[in-house]
Amino acid sequence: MSDSGSMKSLTLEEIAKHNEKDSIWVLIHHNVYDVSKFIEEHPGGEEILLEQGGKNATEAFEDVGHSSDAQDLMKQYKIGDLCDEDKKKLSQYDDKTQWEQSSNSERSSWLSWVVPVGVAILVSILYRWYTFSQH
Repeated sequence: MSDSGSMKSLTLEEIAKHNEKDSIWVLIHHNVYDVSKFIEEHPGGEEILLEQGGKNATEAFEDVGHSSDAQDLMKQYKIGDLCDEDKKKLSQYDDKTQWEQSSNSERSSWLSWVVPVGVAILVSILYRWYTFSQH
């Protein structure tokens, strides 16, 4: 089924229905893969595919860092593409989560220097107060 002309346009709802061992689909980079026949051969074990079945597995796929061989092997399991409407939904969701992650990281990087500086100032004040009160 590598001929892209025969590829189906699938919805997130359709993909979500395929989340059991006998029919397991995953979405990776807007491409839909039927990994039902590959589940027992998957080097990472079948559990991870079952866990990602019927879902957008892009992040999990990227986090593992699959080899180029794995990416080539995937091509034979591709059964379609995500429909344009759902691509837009995912894009909006990705933009929102990226913004939240960057705002959280900005907040934590700000706190990473403010807290130690605040503690150092407090310790300095307490030290000066203590040494002053001893005289």
